[in-house]
Amino acid sequence: MQRKPVTSAGQNAAYKPPWGFFNPLAIAVSPVTARLRSISTRAVCLGCLALLAGLLFAACSSLGVQPSPPATRLASQVLATQASQALPSPAPPDSEEISDERFLLIEEFVIAMLLVAVLVGILAQRLRVPYTVGLVLIGLALALGVHLELDFPPNLILALLVPPLIFEAAFHLNLNNLRHDLVTILALAVPGVILTTLIVGGVVSWGTGLSLPIALVFGALVSATDPVSVVALFRKMGVPQRLQVLLEGESLFNDGTAIVVTHLVLALALSAAPSFNLASSLVDFLRIAGGGLIIGLVLGTLVSQMISRIDDYLIETTLTSLLAYGAYLIAEMLGVSGVLAVVAAGLVNGNIGPRGMSPTTRIVVYNFWEYAAFLSNSFIFLLIGLKIRLPLLFENWRLILWAIGAVLLARLFSVYGVTLFKRDIPPNWRHVLYWGGLRGAIALALALSLPEALGAAVGQVQVMAFGVVLYTLLVHGFTMGPLVHRLSVIERSEIQDEYERRHARAVASRLAYEHLRRHNRQGLLSDHTWDILAPSLEGHNQALVDSVHAVLSQTPALEAEELGTARKEYLRAQRGAINSLLKDGVISEDVYSQLVAEIDAALVNPLADWTDLFGQLGFPTERVNRLMAAIVQEQDVESAISSLTKIGLPVTCLPSAGGFLKRRNRTLLVGLAAGQEEIAVLALSKSCRQRVHYLPHPPGLKGLHLSEPIPVTVGGAVIFTFEVERFESF
Repeated sequence: MQRKPVTSAGQNAAYKPPWGFFNPLAIAVSPVTARLRSISTRAVCLGCLALLAGLLFAACSSLGVQPSPPATRLASQVLATQASQALPSPAPPDSEEISDERFLLIEEFVIAMLLVAVLVGILAQRLRVPYTVGLVLIGLALALGVHLELDFPPNLILALLVPPLIFEAAFHLNLNNLRHDLVTILALAVPGVILTTLIVGGVVSWGTGLSLPIALVFGALVSATDPVSVVALFRKMGVPQRLQVLLEGESLFNDGTAIVVTHLVLALALSAAPSFNLASSLVDFLRIAGGGLIIGLVLGTLVSQMISRIDDYLIETTLTSLLAYGAYLIAEMLGVSGVLAVVAAGLVNGNIGPRGMSPTTRIVVYNFWEYAAFLSNSFIFLLIGLKIRLPLLFENWRLILWAIGAVLLARLFSVYGVTLFKRDIPPNWRHVLYWGGLRGAIALALALSLPEALGAAVGQVQVMAFGVVLYTLLVHGFTMGPLVHRLSVIERSEIQDEYERRHARAVASRLAYEHLRRHNRQGLLSDHTWDILAPSLEGHNQALVDSVHAVLSQTPALEAEELGTARKEYLRAQRGAINSLLKDGVISEDVYSQLVAEIDAALVNPLADWTDLFGQLGFPTERVNRLMAAIVQEQDVESAISSLTKIGLPVTCLPSAGGFLKRRNRTLLVGLAAGQEEIAVLALSKSCRQRVHYLPHPPGLKGLHLSEPIPVTVGGAVIFTFEVERFESF
């Protein structure tokens, strides 16, 4: 018998649904009780009306619509074409007609944009190109063919479209993963942004002849990265989670930093006698950035506490919407960074809020914010394509080349300089971080917000910004996938490739067999020929199936992954069947709510019924020759079971209590095959952690109270292993 104490820091990974952003089965949610239904309906209706009114008011005022008579009513009226081109009208329309005209034109424009986004999404999937890059290309094509003049203020992007993007990314970012590389991320987001501003400003000023203050303004506004298309590509390709967190975390924090630095440098450029005061600038930076973070933390905590006291998925989803936009607006009203407020609010709400949500609410909230981010991305990148004028870029190609070179040089120094002493970041990851510094919505919005007081330099800065954005989106966006493959960032084992080959051959052979059998039943293939072919085809299919089973039996991790995928599909199919039963009137709403809550709990919690599922599917136990008994604390039982089952180990959980503390714990019985003991110990070390408990009296002497409690450190897990002759899982 072996006894191994295991202690480690635990990790509670934030759950994110593995399926797509809009799952029709997961979107159908259970009805609320009659007592809360009227309250939630009124609250949500008022919230939706307020949000809709705000969106329409912002769109009408920001687009600067100058409507012409109905005879010349074109979509370009929404986009603020010159009023002088409109046909004269015998009598000016009244204000009500103008309002109706504006509303209809805005509605047509929004619907057209959504239609284009849907078509681009379908084509991007079929052509396997980044979705956001496809939107920019379509926007460029539309701008060339339609000749529309967009005239919208940057607030349309910063205040309306950017908060959902930032909140969704922060909401899904795990604080435990972020904490591991927080120093590196903050170094890229703060010193990296300042370094980029100085390098880009210096190079552009030297190469183009722009004054140094104007060049620094350009350097500040292009220092904000926007790797939306890259992160989406990483998720599809299976790039390591830590690399995704590095790239996404840098983008989250440097957006706010870039906006703050841009405002500070812009104030310097607009001053009559430019003079730089380091102490004053540092105080302003800390006030604006720190104030935004504090506001976001406070609002995020308050909304999370409200969510924990409410059990209504509609109200809880509405609260997250109010938090995203409210944090930005309140921070901007107080003169601090609205973007950093949204980042802080999203991080707090995404890591604390879901603890108080029901499983159904979690699914709805996750799907809602992924859909909101999809809409924001669609509008932003379409607007970028519509706003960029290719002829203007060609006329200023020298300025743009200097700008692109300066941005690439600054990115080189910031990424490789910051990660120079981080030995745990592989060199190929640094190359990906360098190439993943795309520019997008923030840079465009800041360029469009430049005041006319800068004079002719405004046009030059905007042209350079548009050129840099277009270059990074097209060149870096298209080449990121091949670069990731060439650098071998995705570690794939030979056994994984062999499994995929065998699995694909087995599926293809079975489908071909079914195709010929269908032809035989339809009379297109004679019985004589089918009788000759069928035995050989069936034997070939069985041999391929056996080859797949052989790979899975030798690789528990692959087996567990496939079982997990099958379990999710099994639960989703159950949910769809229950939805159909409710629709057909077979079950009542109360029964529907109960059953859907059970399935949603299993979907958002991979531990639910996991052991039973292994038993039902006949988990292979003939190779088990050792039994591990792991005594873990109650707080760690779920993460411990999850870690063990994910690597394909059968687990049985028993209640227990032990030690002089007499506290309840759990005993996990784990079946092990030869060579699996170290893997199981590693899984437990990552999922269990030490905790300090305090004894009010000495052990065994309850009547004697101490002046100060005795601190006792309880280990993460205590493990015993036994050799067994036979293992059965019930």
